[in-house]
Amino acid sequence: MAYREVAIAKSLKLIEPGPLVLVATYDTVNDRPNVMTISWTMAIDWDGGIALTTGPWNYSYQALMNLKECVVCIPSASLVETVVSIGDVSGEEVDKFERFGLKALPARSTKAPLIDGCIGCIECEVEKYIEEYGIFILRASHVWIDDGCEDKRMIHAIGDGTFKADGETFDCRHLMADKLPPGV
Repeated sequence: MAYREVAIAKSLKLIEPGPLVLVATYDTVNDRPNVMTISWTMAIDWDGGIALTTGPWNYSYQALMNLKECVVCIPSASLVETVVSIGDVSGEEVDKFERFGLKALPARSTKAPLIDGCIGCIECEVEKYIEEYGIFILRASHVWIDDGCEDKRMIHAIGDGTFKADGETFDCRHLMADKLPPGV
């Protein structure tokens, strides 16, 4: 495993841009890991709070409700076709790890795995589900970054079946120094 653990406050660096993510869960019905693609995520605080939207229409919903945990993985742009294809099939019918050649790595605190080849992974506990909006409130317990991942571009859904990838970085830390927590 090439991941190294970093401070939970750094989870915002992975989730803030609103990237297309892979949410790994553990399917107790089929006794295997499962994964879904989600484009609606949001950081909610500096302490590893994340919101994501899904509901009973997704097979992974039941695993989130039952085990109250998941791993939010941030895939690189080089995986865009795989990530989109993962969202086109149900884990109820298909072992997505097998079908898409994904390698599950053990997580520290969840039965759901880290997914090898991603920019980073965030182990999370489910704090709350807001049924009216289909929003899960997650809390990061461990954050992993793969320094060896060559493609650091995150994928962004446009909402019409097209996607964009990050590219250029603008360093404005000096403008935000008074707002950033120590160590970020």
